[in-house]
Amino acid sequence: MRYKEGEIPKEQLAVHASDDMLLLTAVLGTIIGLALTFLGRRGKQLWMHVWGIGLVICSLYLGLSMAFDLRLFGHF
Repeated sequence: MRYKEGEIPKEQLAVHASDDMLLLTAVLGTIIGLALTFLGRRGKQLWMHVWGIGLVICSLYLGLSMAFDLRLFGHF
């Protein structure tokens, strides 16, 4: 279903996401990223290793910015 500009229902917007759910997303992203890094290194798959490291970095930034109100790159 396509919505015109300004017609997206408010309950579908990220503004209503709870901090606990975003923190859970950061924790799961870190765990999955570590698993991808480990498996990529063990299986000699460079793409998996790189994506795992990138996911860990992004997830840690999300978690730290939420937990400690840390804004390293401005306000996203």
